[in-house]
Amino acid sequence: MTSLALRQNYTCRGVFLDKTNQRTSSPSSSAVSVMVDPCRAGARSSPGETLSRFMSAAAILLLLLLLFDALLCIDARPEYSPSPMQLLRSDHRDGKVAISVDEFGAKGNGLDDDTAISGTIIAPSDPEIWDGHDPRKWIYFHGVNEIVVRGGGTVNGMGHEWWSRSCKRNATNPCRHAPTAITFHRSKHVILQDLNVFNSQQMHVAFTSCSHVRVSRLKVIAPAESPNTDGIHISESRSVVVEGSTISTGDDCISIVGNSSNIQVKGIVCGPGHGISVGSLGKSNSFSKLHHILVEKSLIINTENGLRIKTWQGGSGYARNIKFRNIQMSNVSNPIIIDQYYCDSLSPCENQTSAVEVHDIAFVGIKGTSATENAIAFSCSDSAPCEKILLTDIQLLLESGGNATAYCWKASGSSSGLITPPSCLSSGLFNLIKQKANSIEGSSSPSR
Repeated sequence: MTSLALRQNYTCRGVFLDKTNQRTSSPSSSAVSVMVDPCRAGARSSPGETLSRFMSAAAILLLLLLLFDALLCIDARPEYSPSPMQLLRSDHRDGKVAISVDEFGAKGNGLDDDTAISGTIIAPSDPEIWDGHDPRKWIYFHGVNEIVVRGGGTVNGMGHEWWSRSCKRNATNPCRHAPTAITFHRSKHVILQDLNVFNSQQMHVAFTSCSHVRVSRLKVIAPAESPNTDGIHISESRSVVVEGSTISTGDDCISIVGNSSNIQVKGIVCGPGHGISVGSLGKSNSFSKLHHILVEKSLIINTENGLRIKTWQGGSGYARNIKFRNIQMSNVSNPIIIDQYYCDSLSPCENQTSAVEVHDIAFVGIKGTSATENAIAFSCSDSAPCEKILLTDIQLLLESGGNATAYCWKASGSSSGLITPPSCLSSGLFNLIKQKANSIEGSSSPSR
């Protein structure tokens, strides 16, 4: 297993990774190249020497994490031969220099723990630096198998300028993509722990098409008004555990979206932000399937939503076997919510009949205070109602004092234990009888 332990003290402004691939012969084959907009303040320029070699993910990340300051001192020379690692100077954007990380002591054999930083990696503050590059990526791991990224270091996305240009901040701004601070794509057996990730341009940490991932002891922080800055985003992934982390952002603390399964979230302190969300699912009439999700033993404070499942009209597929258990809330708007009419659009969304099915959902041991009158809100589809919803031991009172309420539309299920506010779920058996009665009545009606 390649281990990246972040221990040294190095700070560098202006680092981002592009998607160029490099195949290696080591046990931990990766596909990464590095583009750096170097810090120029106080840097002395000296000629760089090209050494192009195949290297593992450990070797590549060593240069990124351990030796930023050394890299910044190298002149850009376009005539040099290509390499899996390239540096891009802000004053010579077309100039690239290739160097080998073995010059700095990296073994890259998949065995030695020879990468160590606990300093700060700082992104370029100017979005224009990304011109000509993928605007969705900054630090990017692709196709990595068995890797540990850990330490006490800080990744700072310097997202303020990106946020000010967002169409979420100002509707007159064009909607554009922005980088995710740390992305793992198509990677397996990943451990990410003991890191601080601050002020990402958009999402902070994302796992896409990954499996067997464990995330722990992260601190993810951005202002409450920062747009689309999800803390941890999980998409098309399976067997993921996220635990023991503190997340405070301007969007979902954790978002789990389509085609993911066997996801466990526990011991999270969330807020401010938009809570912990399953979805959104079914956007643009897409198919999504999501199942076996467990969120438990967490604290949600001062968020716009608490525990939320959200789907777009017109989608298809299902969200099922999802359990929220033993969650404490404080001053949370919409503590428990299922919304099959989700619409995150500048213009109204079209009414559509098809919907992602939502069933076999459990809320157990959810306690605390609600900032909104409706502590429970189930807004489900007419054509695909929410079914088999379970409420057990729910105690939610208004933050301002008094009793909260529950709202249900096309939602059926059962409840047990003390339920405050009282359940509004209809009986699933009653709905089944009613559907059969309507079917019999329709079939017995004379034709005209």
